[in-house]
Amino acid sequence: MATIPITKKGAEKLKAELHQLKTVERPWVINSISEARAQGDLSENAEYDAAKDRQGFIEGRIQEIEGKLSAAQIIDPTEVDAGGKVVFGSTIELQDEDSGDKVTYQIVGEDEADIKLGRVNIGSPIARALIGKDEGDTAEVQAPGGIKRYEIIAVMYI
Repeated sequence: MATIPITKKGAEKLKAELHQLKTVERPWVINSISEARAQGDLSENAEYDAAKDRQGFIEGRIQEIEGKLSAAQIIDPTEVDAGGKVVFGSTIELQDEDSGDKVTYQIVGEDEADIKLGRVNIGSPIARALIGKDEGDTAEVQAPGGIKRYEIIAVMYI
């Protein structure tokens, strides 16, 4: 199985979710199933059906997170020094060459991506265009509205 890059913060978030699922959610749903069984006829028991569905979701999510963590290559961006090159985990300040607008993105793993927080997936078009570039370079990104050009103002490992 191929390794999946993830930042240290992203791994900690997944571990916290896994802990929540195993220590809170799983026992709660098991208790809900027991209470629903105690009510008698299971064929027409909506609470039982809902609890079993929830149990299936929880168990599936536990397996998914455990699989991701076992294949994860955890990278701490503060320990990366790529000499000004854009790499996984780096934070990049960009300037749109047409509008002059500045934006800042961090390149993160799939599970961590959140454009509102400035975190872009390593597989996104903008991240693919930036990887390997240096401070001062220009990156061309194929956007829905056409090609956008960004100048890399700063590359940080924070």
